[in-house]
Amino acid sequence: MANGDSDEEALIVFRGEHNFVVLNRFPYTSGHLMVVPYLHVPDLAGLDEATASELMALTRASERHLRAVYHPDGLNLGMNIGESAGAGIASHIHMHVLPRWTGDANFMSTIGETRVLPEELPITWRHLKTAFDALTGAM
Repeated sequence: MANGDSDEEALIVFRGEHNFVVLNRFPYTSGHLMVVPYLHVPDLAGLDEATASELMALTRASERHLRAVYHPDGLNLGMNIGESAGAGIASHIHMHVLPRWTGDANFMSTIGETRVLPEELPITWRHLKTAFDALTGAM
């Protein structure tokens, strides 16, 4: 994913030195981002300090941009470390950043195996790509 030809096709909205920010292809809410290290490691202990520091800086930037673009009531941040914790790719950690709204339909994924999104991924990508483009040098 990180080495593809088109960031738009891969849904990558920002590339840092050690991490990239990508839309979740199967989002729980509009704007569901992931901050992903280029380095493949199964846990936080496997990250060097520069990668861990940039991961947190990009998580903070993601929070700011999601608040500015989507005006959520709150956000979920989290990592699933290990298969038993729900990691889809157990050997590669990433931080989820999800905007949330009071009364949103997040339960639909659990009960009805259905996603409810008011916006298509290419539109979300354009909104957040624009926000992250302004980030260069301002992290």
